[in-house]
Amino acid sequence: MELTALPFSLAAGLLCGIISGFGIGGGSLLMVWMTAAAGLDQRIAQGINLLYFIPTSVGALYFHIKNKMICWDIVIPAAICGCITAVFSAWVANTIDVTLLRKLFGIFLCFIGIKEIFTKSSSHKK
Repeated sequence: MELTALPFSLAAGLLCGIISGFGIGGGSLLMVWMTAAAGLDQRIAQGINLLYFIPTSVGALYFHIKNKMICWDIVIPAAICGCITAVFSAWVANTIDVTLLRKLFGIFLCFIGIKEIFTKSSSHKK
């Protein structure tokens, strides 16, 4: 990494960390920045994103647990299934072409963005 890229990396990490604290996809935005602006390979960006996610999620999770904003009966089965399928998905991501992987990720982001624009927000409280 060039020395001039350091301030941009710090700014991207700071902004995405703030967004991650709200629980709204800072890691996804970091992926976009790393691949589009920083020019990293998709697979390298994925690995960095996974490492980035650990401390940001622990920090945000502490406050969500403290404020009783976690529905454990939903989280536990989802986390177990997520861990199992993440292993398979990581294997698939490392076997397919990077260009296809980038396109699939872009389509996924567009789909989520369109869904968020056109669906009503509802609060789910237990």
